[in-house]
Amino acid sequence: MNPFEILDPRFEACIKPSAQLEQLHTGCRWTEGPAYFPAHRSLVFSDIPNNRILRYFEPTGDVAVFREPSNNANGHTVDPQGRLVSCEHGTRRVTRTEHDGTITVLADNYEGKRLNSPNDVVVRSDGAVYFTDPSYGIESDYEGNKGESEFPGGACYVFRVDPVTGALQIVSDEFDRPNGLAFSLDERTLYVADSGAPRDMSALDVADDGTLTNKRHFATCTNGVFDGFRLDDAGRIWTSAADGVHCYDPDGTLLGKVKVPETVANVAWGWPKRNRLYMCATTSLYAILLAVNGAKTM
Repeated sequence: MNPFEILDPRFEACIKPSAQLEQLHTGCRWTEGPAYFPAHRSLVFSDIPNNRILRYFEPTGDVAVFREPSNNANGHTVDPQGRLVSCEHGTRRVTRTEHDGTITVLADNYEGKRLNSPNDVVVRSDGAVYFTDPSYGIESDYEGNKGESEFPGGACYVFRVDPVTGALQIVSDEFDRPNGLAFSLDERTLYVADSGAPRDMSALDVADDGTLTNKRHFATCTNGVFDGFRLDDAGRIWTSAADGVHCYDPDGTLLGKVKVPETVANVAWGWPKRNRLYMCATTSLYAILLAVNGAKTM
């Protein structure tokens, strides 16, 4: 079966018609948050309801438990120093796994109020950590621990952790359910998906001090909701959707799709040349080789 749907002729240069969609692992309950470690050619990803992080090893195709329990970890990224940064629903915090395996808590409260359930995270080249904090992990015991939001009206924010002081600040309060996020290639724009109303993706300017301004509409999901996404080295956005992965040009045009038989939650680039797109989709981990390369930015 052809896994590609071409909606704009520009998408043809991104794909190889002979490429096949591969199911690398299945048997999970809800896969999320893939993060790739090029030094040892492995991908970690979350199985949130099963309270574990799994590890896929590229050279052999083996999948094993990386961490269990995981505190219902969701999104992950790798910082410029090669350390794993994780969003944990169960503990309502963002953590960093140091090279010796110890865990450092980067954020767990704002002005004395516990976070909701950090969802997705990115790290800028200056070390600043940006993450989204919707309430999915506290709405039931399925993906975390049922609890109450401590923010006024159950507000869901985008936060930034200062790379020098470690101080936590709200950088956007303009989203209903902020979810996936990623920087443009020059890190002057932050894209943020909203999986609540109106189920779209916005772009915001990143100021020199790390604050966000000038929120503007970028794209509306045509099937399901945008969740997690990453950019290729030409600035195109490859984002999750209900029917697979949608590829958007930087001008906002939907170029085409990688069709996947399960709802996709998040993606990451891997392989020695960063031209293999990994997709966490409901119960499974999928991958496909493409004719483009993922951005080096995290």
